[in-house]
Amino acid sequence: MNICVFGAGYVGLVQAAVLANVGHNVLCIETDVIKRALLQRGEVPIFEPGLEGLVQANCKEGRLRFSGDIKDAVQHAGIQFIAVGTPSDAQGYADLSFVNEVARGIAQETETNQLIINKSTAPVGTADAICELMQSVLAERGKAHLSVDVVSNPEFLKQGAAVSDCQRPDRIIVGSDNPASIETLQELYAPFNRNRERIIVMDRRSAELTKYAANCFLATKISFMNEMANLSEVFGADIEMVRRGLGSDPRIGYDFIYPGCGYGGACFPKDVRALKSSAHAEGFEPVILQAVESVNERQKRKLGENILRHYGGDLRGRVIALWGLAFKANTGDMREAPSRTLLEELWRAGATVRAFDPEAMPECFRLYGDRPDLLLVNSKEEALLGADALMVVTDWQSFKAPDFELIRCELKDGLVFDGRNLYDPHVMRRYGLHYYSIGRLPV
Repeated sequence: MNICVFGAGYVGLVQAAVLANVGHNVLCIETDVIKRALLQRGEVPIFEPGLEGLVQANCKEGRLRFSGDIKDAVQHAGIQFIAVGTPSDAQGYADLSFVNEVARGIAQETETNQLIINKSTAPVGTADAICELMQSVLAERGKAHLSVDVVSNPEFLKQGAAVSDCQRPDRIIVGSDNPASIETLQELYAPFNRNRERIIVMDRRSAELTKYAANCFLATKISFMNEMANLSEVFGADIEMVRRGLGSDPRIGYDFIYPGCGYGGACFPKDVRALKSSAHAEGFEPVILQAVESVNERQKRKLGENILRHYGGDLRGRVIALWGLAFKANTGDMREAPSRTLLEELWRAGATVRAFDPEAMPECFRLYGDRPDLLLVNSKEEALLGADALMVVTDWQSFKAPDFELIRCELKDGLVFDGRNLYDPHVMRRYGLHYYSIGRLPV
């Protein structure tokens, strides 16, 4: 099939590359000139395991191309994926300006019938609104005889595992009541639907809400576990023991019940806010969503509060080693990352930070620039040099089994603040380290 994908971000670029890899002829529209030039040279501007090789291979084979012109899109295909950003606006609503711009542009340029597949996370009713917008533009052009159908086809990709998630999806949600469009998507996704039936067909509004419900439920699990971690500290319990007890219940499971210093990224914070705002607009009070957001914002301050409490609120002259800047492992993304809350708290208290992250260093420099109280170093070991304490914020694999003897020798105060509970408190005590974690008593 000839397919066009609008947007070369985490969702669009992964979807384009994976569809090309199974044999579809894919044109990806990216209006950012710099990003598009990189992609046309085979360079991927985001870090996502496995993506660069996939893009390069399919560009070489001619199945994946990049353009910035909507005319190219409508001439190339009658199947258009919308996979552009829907960031939060000042009130927490999803900003649909990029989605609407694409829909309007397609309607202004097309001379043929169009199937629009919306993968951008958008409020309930967006597919209906896209359809109305495009039909209105077509009518203005005197092209009312052309048909437009919009399908809601939300993505469920995890950053850091997006390629494998796209190649082996848990489910493929198709929001449509149009038999022809449903049949087209069944053909389109056939290579990913061979082992078992993964396609779930529903109406467009239910598909849109399914996406929000999934992300908000996962965010709820994280915030619930962080609340239990804080209660563990109050009651003198060990949250890691509690986690094992909870996860062993098959109705609960072990996924997303790891306590930590809060969630971040491009999806969970934005989607909780957007669903909350949409609910308010309809006069509904989303009590659970409000609590999830409140707990998470409080949890992001947890590590900063712990170190300030230890030092009596004064970090002037202190040097803090920080491991992990990305909001999670296997990405370079720092959007709403807990590290940002922590960095800014440390700086306000007068500390200098020596930070290392395997992928997020360029993004950190882009966000904060060259400032005297931030040193971005080349390794986790280099971050320890001259530091009073170590703070672990991201659960990168390379942080999980460090040289504890080196940590003890380098840290002036022998302090480790672990925001991901990566280490065994008994091991830390054996190395003479004073260890603070989440939901466990300090040792």
